[in-house]
Amino acid sequence: MENCLIHAFVSSRLDYCNVLFSGLPKCSLKKLQVVQNAAAGVLTRTRKFLSITPVLFRTAAAYEPSRALRSQNTSLLLVPIANKKSVGSRAFCHRAPVLWNRLPVEIRQSSSLDSFKSKLKTYLYTLCFNC
Repeated sequence: MENCLIHAFVSSRLDYCNVLFSGLPKCSLKKLQVVQNAAAGVLTRTRKFLSITPVLFRTAAAYEPSRALRSQNTSLLLVPIANKKSVGSRAFCHRAPVLWNRLPVEIRQSSSLDSFKSKLKTYLYTLCFNC
């Protein structure tokens, strides 16, 4: 029941206009992130003052195919088809898997959250400054 309520009142509203969030100042994005983290905390029954990031990292369900695949060890996400070419491809449900799949395999297959954060930070720094 609470899954349905959170999706109806929080997730669907945030996802509905997520294209508009790209130019918002950090203070506005922080408020939206607090709402999203609170919703995730309710769903995972996490205490109010605990960080939600490690909880979500642990509870992320891995896809398990019924047979062995060549891409089985690459940790790729399925990219949904975008219905509208201009707006649909910018929706979070489409962009998140695309960006995740672009990450190098060693980052996607990190063994812990701290390792993932460290590798991702190094990768993004390298991309930004071409070191």
